[in-house]
Amino acid sequence: MDLASNTAAGSREDAIARATAYIDDGRLEAELATLVAIPTESQIPEGQPHCRRYLDEAMIPAFKAMGFDTQVFENPVAGLGPVLLASRHESDDVPTVLGYGHGDVIRGLDASWTKGEGPWVLARDGDRLYGRGTADNKGQHLLNMRAMEAAMASRGGKLGFNAKVMIETGEETGCVGLAEIIEANRDAFGADVFIGSDGPRVNPNRPTVSLGNRGAMNFDLVCDLREGGHHSGNWGGALADPAAVLAHAIATIVSPTGQIKVPEWRPEPIRNIVRELLGNVTLDGGEGGPQVDPDWGEPGLTPAENVYAWNSFAVLAMVAGFPDSPVNAIAPYARAHCQLRFILGTDADDIMPALTRHLEAEGFGGSVRVEAPHAANTGGFGAARTEPDHPWAMWVRSSFERTMGEPPAVIPQTGGSICTDLFTETLGMPAIWLPHSYGGCSQHAPDEHVLVPVFRSALELMAGLYWDLGEPGTPPLKGRGGAAA
Repeated sequence: MDLASNTAAGSREDAIARATAYIDDGRLEAELATLVAIPTESQIPEGQPHCRRYLDEAMIPAFKAMGFDTQVFENPVAGLGPVLLASRHESDDVPTVLGYGHGDVIRGLDASWTKGEGPWVLARDGDRLYGRGTADNKGQHLLNMRAMEAAMASRGGKLGFNAKVMIETGEETGCVGLAEIIEANRDAFGADVFIGSDGPRVNPNRPTVSLGNRGAMNFDLVCDLREGGHHSGNWGGALADPAAVLAHAIATIVSPTGQIKVPEWRPEPIRNIVRELLGNVTLDGGEGGPQVDPDWGEPGLTPAENVYAWNSFAVLAMVAGFPDSPVNAIAPYARAHCQLRFILGTDADDIMPALTRHLEAEGFGGSVRVEAPHAANTGGFGAARTEPDHPWAMWVRSSFERTMGEPPAVIPQTGGSICTDLFTETLGMPAIWLPHSYGGCSQHAPDEHVLVPVFRSALELMAGLYWDLGEPGTPPLKGRGGAAA
């Protein structure tokens, strides 16, 4: 690909100019349209062939054109999608960087889109590009690939570092099978540092460095009192209402203002270094996006601290009776599908047992039980974090600041969840996320989109970072003393 540039070849500035030309002349939009058109819905069986096609027809040819070797690892879990690893090795004496993307997307929800021709046709409206996967995650890993290509072109066809990029196809189903693949192929996936992109910036105009993620555990709360419903006139006042019982049980878990009341779910006090990082971070969903409710969450914490440094409980869905066609009958049971997002340090193995003990102590032991999720595709994630003063975390921040002219936002972990623990724990490397979306992108909803100005600035940042990775002065290589030369 010929990336035009008006600056001197073989320079950081040239790499950045080549990357921004890619979006300014429309090539990124055209390529993203091709990726969006592949309906890689990993939550339904019909989407699995498209997940494989995404790797075979889109990713493998693109990486081979960049001089990468490719290998596909089949998922050990039947019916789930494979993982692609693209690798380019230039020297044993330079850093090896592992990147990441996921080609699968959440269900299209075709009938609910109001922009363009639905989720599988890229549509532009001003500075917004609409389509399923634009933000999560096709657009983000495409952007990184082209920024890397720009840096390589400016360096005369060389990266100056070793690159590995994994593209999985099961993130939206909880990365099931990925741990087994990585565990069985540690050398193949091993690197000095993980640098990937997913999720939103803290606000559209604030480039963000995230050092980990909150974990996620989903579970159901069930109040099942009897067989069948009974007439509310004949039995109202004599039969316990399971929806009311369940609502009161939930009220013991979280206060009316969102404060967690299960003792084992409450983290240790936030460390000073984290408070300092988040002191100048504000949450902003952008135009049309959500805005914070200032009175929700743990008292005394800022919205940023509640999302990036604390645990949160949510009722994601709740049902009793027949909501779409109510009848005059007391329902026999009620069910709530719930979730705890938790930071590193929370005992994940004790989350559900602690809730059971709490409900028993509150008098609901005989009426409300905690169950594994009744809904499909609700796999959880572990919590993970790289410390803010880690050499690679500080190096990435410095690269971004060099491009921006000011420091980026740095958060200890994203509010969302992903497979970071596979990199920090299984592979033993620092993990750093550089998100290219924003909070109002309608991720996982109809009308998912990205902002062109955010993508343009991200191309600048990533091209500068990939250039810097090929220069002297990176942190010491894993298992080897001294700085990389």
